[in-house]
Amino acid sequence: MIYRPMYMDKIMPYVDTPFVKILTGIRRCGKSTILKMIMEKLQNEYDISAGQIVSYRFDSMEYDGMTAKQMFQELTGRLCLDKKTYLFLDEVQEIVGWEKVVNSLAADCNIDIYVTGSNSRMMSSEISTYLTGRYVSFRIYTLSFAEYLMFKSRYASLEDTKRELANYIRLGGFPATHLQAYSQDDIHTIVRDIYNSTIFSDIVKRNQIRKIDQLERVVKYTFNNVGNTFSAKSISDYLKSEKRSLDNETVYSYLEKLEKAYLLHRCSRFDLHGKEILKTQEKFYLADTALRYSVLGYDPETVASSLENVVYLELCRRGYSVHIGKLNDGEIDFIAERQNEKLYIQVTQRIDSEKTERREYDRLLEIQDNYPKYVLRTDEFASGNYKGIKTMHVADFLLSNEY
Repeated sequence: MIYRPMYMDKIMPYVDTPFVKILTGIRRCGKSTILKMIMEKLQNEYDISAGQIVSYRFDSMEYDGMTAKQMFQELTGRLCLDKKTYLFLDEVQEIVGWEKVVNSLAADCNIDIYVTGSNSRMMSSEISTYLTGRYVSFRIYTLSFAEYLMFKSRYASLEDTKRELANYIRLGGFPATHLQAYSQDDIHTIVRDIYNSTIFSDIVKRNQIRKIDQLERVVKYTFNNVGNTFSAKSISDYLKSEKRSLDNETVYSYLEKLEKAYLLHRCSRFDLHGKEILKTQEKFYLADTALRYSVLGYDPETVASSLENVVYLELCRRGYSVHIGKLNDGEIDFIAERQNEKLYIQVTQRIDSEKTERREYDRLLEIQDNYPKYVLRTDEFASGNYKGIKTMHVADFLLSNEY
């Protein structure tokens, strides 16, 4: 196992607290491995015996058809009588009613509980119904750029970080694809299988969707339009132009299901003058850039929007709430807020004209406050600040500890 301190440092302070620790995220992002890391750390550093640690993986056929009552009986039968039990429940959403079981165990037993899940039954709105005040949630993402470099360095020599960023964008960060030297085709095959299992298990099967071709067309539209603002009506109108009728409400429903399966992240716009979140023309970003290339094929023209995607995910990993900034005559790519901190960020692949330069910098200069402002790019540029705006290479920003 390759240690992932970004998450372990957040989770371990909650050991032996009364909160249920819930790890959520897209399939194969590393949740199960993080559970194993916690178990290993408990034994090696907390002096917890192996007998106190009880682990289940509920996506195994062994538990297919298990009811909540059977789950409760199974788990209570494994609890230690005279010591605290550390209970690890992987892909727990496979058991209908798991929340009631966990709630009952947390309330009545000498137990420390850790659970993972990959779909809508693990969303905070679902969990809070049964576990109000009893849980703390951790969103797990695919590998960051720094983690990708760490994983790759175990089996191959690293190139210059700028070149590695290009590889990272194309190959993505699903941990399983960076455990050995796979080819690009092999990686995209693995990622396509993750995509297919997510679509069919977490969306089609769970929601009993019959018109799978409609869902896949909506998916491909969103994958093609990463980083562009659009609405359900935009998708509906596009499908009508292809002689595929689909009403707005159905499109909204599909987008919501893709979010709840953690394939998509919705990024709302924030009106910088009106100081309010807007409910129209949102953007969507993918859980991992490799999803786009494994499903649609690689297109160099999409690199610019994939750069945005990578920066968006990094800000989310670091605990920022992220919005698109709306100005009177344009947009700021990202406004990132965390407690009393705020960042304004423009992301561009290259600046090759004075007009482009003015567009990227002047929009940031419109904002009259003293929070940090960045222009992130991947071409050659003279380092330094321009009227208080810091220019950085995207790779350097992703690896920076400054924010």
